[in-house]
Amino acid sequence: MPNLTAMGQGRVATLSHSFPAVTWPAQANMLTGKTPIDHGVVANGFFWRDSNKVEMWTAWNEVIEQPQIWDLLRQQNPSLKSAAWFPMLSKGCSADYVCMPAPIHKPDGSEDMWCYTKPQEFYGELLENFDHFPLKHFWGPLANIQSSQWIADSAVAATKKFQPDFFYVYLPHLDYAAQKFGPDSDQALAAVRELDDLIGDFQQQANAAHPSPIHWLAVSEYVISPVDHVSFPNRLLREAGLLQVEIQSDGEQLDLENSKAWALVDHQFSHVFVKDRDKAAIAQVQQVFAEADGIAEVVAGRERARFNLDHERSGDVVLISTPNSWQAYYWWLADENAPAFARTVDIHRKPGYDPVELFFDFQTKSVPLDASLIKGSHGLTFANSRDQQGVFLSSKALPASSDQLNDLDICQLVLSLFGAESSSQPA
Repeated sequence: MPNLTAMGQGRVATLSHSFPAVTWPAQANMLTGKTPIDHGVVANGFFWRDSNKVEMWTAWNEVIEQPQIWDLLRQQNPSLKSAAWFPMLSKGCSADYVCMPAPIHKPDGSEDMWCYTKPQEFYGELLENFDHFPLKHFWGPLANIQSSQWIADSAVAATKKFQPDFFYVYLPHLDYAAQKFGPDSDQALAAVRELDDLIGDFQQQANAAHPSPIHWLAVSEYVISPVDHVSFPNRLLREAGLLQVEIQSDGEQLDLENSKAWALVDHQFSHVFVKDRDKAAIAQVQQVFAEADGIAEVVAGRERARFNLDHERSGDVVLISTPNSWQAYYWWLADENAPAFARTVDIHRKPGYDPVELFFDFQTKSVPLDASLIKGSHGLTFANSRDQQGVFLSSKALPASSDQLNDLDICQLVLSLFGAESSSQPA
């Protein structure tokens, strides 16, 4: 990645990630300098016990229970302006300028594309110049460089119009091929080259769009590792008599009301929620997974603090995969009983993350139910393995420190840059 490498002329460091190393918690970690114990973002979705509802991928910024970089910068210097381009929990944040997908969901299940922007009318300008954000290329079988390209192009337009002092831009492109084919696959390496070309063009255009020299920082969100095994926590809970289903015309549906325990899965870990937090049921869940294939750790209660997850929103039991394994949400024991949405790209109805959607079959117009297809996953941390850590790069020299950073260091590092530099020096 020559363009990314050139961006690191001032500083390059290895970056370790806090558990769980998945999108929402990882981004909240960097924005707050805290872990999920403090900021409350325990996964890429939530189970709201009071309403008995699962919420995947739609939460707003208010779920982050700690001040974020834009809040802290404003406290430090009210004149500083921040922009947030596609961090996943940015809807409703206090950044001065924001862009985030917010499709309009219709009663018939269809949707119209739109983006939440701040100021609100700015999406109209982006729509006129770049057409709608290509949501179908952001996730799923058609995911490709077009989504990251739109993000970069619109970020340049925002840079030119608003000239923010701090600009957070999220480019998701390296996720897709690495999960589908494996992080060392030819397809994943091609994605790396594609993204590097985009980064070079983005940097050149942004530099030209801003009147002052830009201090660039590049940060890995997490590391994707090869997997050759998948576990099914909900099936094991069902076989143990803890999970119940409802037989409906469109397949077996998870019965949240009557299940004693069920798992919200997220890549290489899951939250198991136990009805009424019953101690006997929690102990039974721990016993079910004590020697389950693909599960390395089974933690409950205060022990969850070892993994940054001793929070009210967390499951009563947390299941952590072995490095070669990931966890699928399936609860049906025969494919013919799967709910209809299992075969569709539906990130909101599935109680957990489903990377198999990447394998959507356009001939049959359905997602296969073969979770073994997935060859890359993430969520674990590898503090003792440099090959399984991310990277931090800076275009300008930084104060001397360790060549090893943690994702929790990013927030304070950004704040320190603005404390040492005038507001005319953007980052």
